[in-house]
Amino acid sequence: MTSRATSAAAHQHHYPTPTSSSSASFRGCCCCLLLLFSFLALVILAAVLVIVLVVKPKKPEFDLQQVAVQYMGINPTTPSSATVSLTIRMLFTAVNDNKVGIEYGESRFTVMYRGIPLGRGTVPGFYQPAHSVRQIVTIIVVDRVSLLQADAADLVRDISLYDRVELRVVGDVGAKIRILGFNSPGLEVSVDCTVDISPKKQALTSKHCGLDGLTV
Repeated sequence: MTSRATSAAAHQHHYPTPTSSSSASFRGCCCCLLLLFSFLALVILAAVLVIVLVVKPKKPEFDLQQVAVQYMGINPTTPSSATVSLTIRMLFTAVNDNKVGIEYGESRFTVMYRGIPLGRGTVPGFYQPAHSVRQIVTIIVVDRVSLLQADAADLVRDISLYDRVELRVVGDVGAKIRILGFNSPGLEVSVDCTVDISPKKQALTSKHCGLDGLTV
């Protein structure tokens, strides 16, 4: 009896279970896919770098060209305060000297008088083709913004006596360079412009713009 059991045990064979074989195949496929995706990512990155070196993209130009006050009204509310209503028209010019297009995101601007925010305007996002110039108009409506009586009096004096109002326009402009259907990392520039306008002529008399910061 013992010899038969020993003989049967000697003739037994151990085969790998289907589960362990499937796991090994799955791990092998995952490794192959990972290597393939890594290789493709390196190829795409190398191609983008070559294109960037060939195209040599330049920083987009987004400039404030004109600011005009189309309407103004000041109403005293208390002995120490007043409300001001304005309609301000701003004209921006976007210049793209690159060989590729630029994708602009939505931009927001704030108009201030003596550090007091008067109103906000929005420039919708748009795509600008290569070697092109585009003009964008935004209207800021200031509806009964409260000012101290002294600030309101200064505004009236600047308009009636000097025909000169100094405004500050601040905002952020976001843009991406589009190459072969792909957008570059976002570039955001903080714009800060001090402008003098003539309410009678509804024209810009002087302008000084600078870049507060550059964020990628």
